[in-house]
Amino acid sequence: MHGIHTIDTGFGRPTFDAAYLVVERGRGAFIDSGTTHSLPRFLDAIKAADLEPKDIDWVILTHVHLDHAGGAGQLMKQLPYARLAVHPRGARHMIDPSALIAGAAGVYGEEEVQRSYGEIAAVPAGRVVEADDGFVVDLAGRALLCLDTPGHARHHIAIHDDRSNAFFTGDIFGLSYRELDSPGGAFIIPTTSPVQFEPDAAHHSIDRMLGYEPEAMYLTHYGRVTEVERLAGDLHETIDAMVAIAKRHAAAADREQRIEADFADLYVDRAQRQGVTLPRDDIVTLLKIDIRLNAQGIVVWLDRAPR
Repeated sequence: MHGIHTIDTGFGRPTFDAAYLVVERGRGAFIDSGTTHSLPRFLDAIKAADLEPKDIDWVILTHVHLDHAGGAGQLMKQLPYARLAVHPRGARHMIDPSALIAGAAGVYGEEEVQRSYGEIAAVPAGRVVEADDGFVVDLAGRALLCLDTPGHARHHIAIHDDRSNAFFTGDIFGLSYRELDSPGGAFIIPTTSPVQFEPDAAHHSIDRMLGYEPEAMYLTHYGRVTEVERLAGDLHETIDAMVAIAKRHAAAADREQRIEADFADLYVDRAQRQGVTLPRDDIVTLLKIDIRLNAQGIVVWLDRAPR
C-alpha cells in the first residue's frame, strides 16, 4: 500500500519489531534498520521491491535504541549512495556507537549485547544528516517530514509521509501487537522503557501528530494501525494511569516490583475491555518484556522528576 513495505527485523520474536521500506519511482528509503542480524532481511526486501542496493537513497532512524538502529552501520555498508538521517541528538552515536554499546553492555552484559544486536558498526560522518524538526527527506519527489517527538526518547523523530498521510512513529505512538487485535480493534499501550521517558512530552508529541489528521500509523512494535484518534486517546489515558501507579509506589522499597505487577493488571484490564479474549496469562506473556521495561523506565523517571 502506497509503496510501503513492512520488514519483520527478526528481533525478539516474529511480528515484534518492524522496519519499513518506502519506494517511490524506483527509489527507496528505509525507516529504521533493525539489528545487525536483520541485514539479510533488508537485502531481501530490496529484491522483493524490484530494487537494487544502489537504488536506496536514505536510511531514516526514528531513534537510536539498538533494536531499531543497531544495524544501521552494517546496512549502510551495503547501500553505496544512501545517506542516514537521524535526530541531532542521535547523530554522534551513529558516527561513534561506543557509548551506545557500553550503555547496553552495562545493563545486559557484553555477551548478551553481541547475541541480541550483533557487531555494531559506525556510520561515516560524511554520510550522516541531522534531521532536526521540520527537516524534509525528498524521496524522488515524495516528502517525508521529520518531526521532533520526545517522550519516549529525547533523540526521537516521527516521520510524516505526505503520500499516504501516515506517520512512521518509532516508539512514541506506543506498541500494538497483532496477536492482541480483537473485534474491538487494535489494543495499544505506551512504551516507557529506560531512560528518557517523559509523560508531558509524550502527551504533546502524540497530540502534535494528531494535528496532521493521519489516516494510519506505522509502529515499530508492530505494523500499521488505523483508528488513530481512538488509539491516541487510549495512549493518553494509559500514560496517566501508569504515572499514577508510579507515584503511588514511589516510596516503597520494592517499588519496581509493585509497579510491574500493577502495570500487568492495568494492561490486562484494558485489553479485556478492548475485547481481547486471550486468557490473562497469555496476555501477560505477550507483554512480559514490555511490562518489565516500562516499569524500569518509569522508575528512572521517578528518580528524575521534580517532587
